[in-house]
Amino acid sequence: MSYAIKAIIPIIILLIIVYGMLKNIKVYECFVEGARDGISICIKIFPYLLAMIIAVTVFRESHAMNYFIALAKPIVKIIGLPPELVPLALVKPLSGSGAMGIFAETLKKYGADSYIGLVASIMMGSTETIFYTITVYYGAAGIKKIRHTLWAAVLSDITAIIMAVTFAKFII
Repeated sequence: MSYAIKAIIPIIILLIIVYGMLKNIKVYECFVEGARDGISICIKIFPYLLAMIIAVTVFRESHAMNYFIALAKPIVKIIGLPPELVPLALVKPLSGSGAMGIFAETLKKYGADSYIGLVASIMMGSTETIFYTITVYYGAAGIKKIRHTLWAAVLSDITAIIMAVTFAKFII
């Protein structure tokens, strides 16, 4: 079983090559063309990614997070979110790796089976790195105005956080 799991990606690649040969598709040329397009997309979105990385770094290093946590505590009490998870709720839309660090610290401190650990786990699985995703996809497509995407994404994250709290209460 372990060997089959390790071999799955080479098997998929082999199946793609065989399928392309059966359909008389020049697989190598298609691969090279796709790689060329991928590099041009990377070059196109690089400024957007760089701006996003700098913004997240400045936010973290300026200790603005502490002010946001203080402002958010009364609001999170209304929905039942433990105040210990406010940093996770604020960082997750900005940075997946930053959120993963906060998540790991939360599990280390409170444990995975605790209520806080359970809510954090559900939040990690149901929320999105909104700003990173918008930056990458809209930047790749050359879209400058995000219109209602940001508000819809923020609303979906808030909904996911509320549902994480609700589901965790039912599970525990």
